Amino acid sequence: MKKIIVSALASAVILGSTPTSFAAQNPFSDVNEHHWAYQSVTELAEAGIITGYDNSDPSLNGKFLGGRNITRYEMAQMIAKTLARIEGESGPLAIHLVGHQWTFVDNSGVRRVVDGTVLPFQLSNGAKVDQKVLDDILNLCIEFRTEMDALGMRIEDLEAHSDKVVWTGEARYRYWNNKTNVDGGDDDKTTRNQVQFRIFPTATINANWKAKARLTASVDMSEDSTSNVKLTYIYAEGTYGKFGINVGKMPFYTLADEGLFMDDFFSGVELTYGDKFKGILHGGRWQLGNSRMGLSDSSSFGGVELLYNDGKRFNFGAGYHHFKSDDFSNAAGYGDTDKASIVTVGAGYKFGDFKISAAYAKNTKADDFSKAYNFALNYAGANRNKKGSWGAELAYRYVADNVSFAPTYDSHGMLSNKKGVDFGLTWTPIKNTFTKVSYFHGKTLGTNETTKTFYGRVSFFF
Repeated sequence: MKKIIVSALASAVILGSTPTSFAAQNPFSDVNEHHWAYQSVTELAEAGIITGYDNSDPSLNGKFLGGRNITRYEMAQMIAKTLARIEGESGPLAIHLVGHQWTFVDNSGVRRVVDGTVLPFQLSNGAKVDQKVLDDILNLCIEFRTEMDALGMRIEDLEAHSDKVVWTGEARYRYWNNKTNVDGGDDDKTTRNQVQFRIFPTATINANWKAKARLTASVDMSEDSTSNVKLTYIYAEGTYGKFGINVGKMPFYTLADEGLFMDDFFSGVELTYGDKFKGILHGGRWQLGNSRMGLSDSSSFGGVELLYNDGKRFNFGAGYHHFKSDDFSNAAGYGDTDKASIVTVGAGYKFGDFKISAAYAKNTKADDFSKAYNFALNYAGANRNKKGSWGAELAYRYVADNVSFAPTYDSHGMLSNKKGVDFGLTWTPIKNTFTKVSYFHGKTLGTNETTKTFYGRVSFFF
């Protein structure tokens, strides 16, 4: 039977997680880096607890192969082998948890009791097993209990022993410097220094539901300002096989055009279904004050995206998003209408460490500044868990305010309505860090003034 290839944890985070500017470098392409399983899998692999594939398939050669999409069943097999190694001989048929004690049982009776509160013990390959390792394994067992049941393994009372809330975070510094030459005179210069501290709590409700949130504190260093902590988003995420539902205030990132149209947040409902082929329906309200159009009202909206990703080389998507607000008529070059109808398409192709991609968006209701497009060539990319990893991007972008409401591009954060060349580099100097520098050189739309933007970022993850 042909395998249905999905990312190892896709059904746990079906399009509900926040994509980032370096999500493409994620070892699991559909797993957000803030999800607890991402860190658990990485730590277990680095510790030698999870060894990945066996040598039965020469093409896999026993590698963990973080860049290769795998089935949930394959991931469950890895966990089962891990438990068998802890037990010491053969795979247990059942596992019972009491406090920090793991009791491994097979047909011959109790084989071994592991107490996570005592000194770590060592596996045959030298890997250490302590309470942190057991907690990571426990989290993975909860996530993949259905697939492990299919393997003949039974783990009792999992939810009662799991951590209900997992906390991750990021501290980051960002800098923008923009220069625009006005009427051939001196450059109009603008700079911005921002420090952010972001916390991501994820609460397990039951086997199918999680609650997710983000708390953000921002400080403008150029003004030596202070900031209160704000609740950026909070929503409930439900997963039932290939079907997902998110309810609340959640990330709003358009996958079809890879953020050309939108990378922000909205309040409402989102439904997803599929794996290689995916459909997304979402609707609710979006704050127009987060756009580049100089508006302040909120808008009702509804949208749909159809996506295809073969998990190896090719991806394609198309979307349609409809907004309604009286405030649209106040936008420059918009016209006398209270609606926005955004059509987007995008595609990408990978060859080796390179990827080429293109995206186009059109607002059929706006009179001016109504189209946007992006052509990009990417090489590899920085992986925050891999010291020394790096990547590069070269792109040509035409970004207009009345269609790219909140684009994802970092170097477009200072000035709207512009077109030009964007070049960026990413690098991980030490583990759990991410650095990026980018430079944009182009023209403003309408006025045709020369504009240049330098952007820099340093992030520390915990």
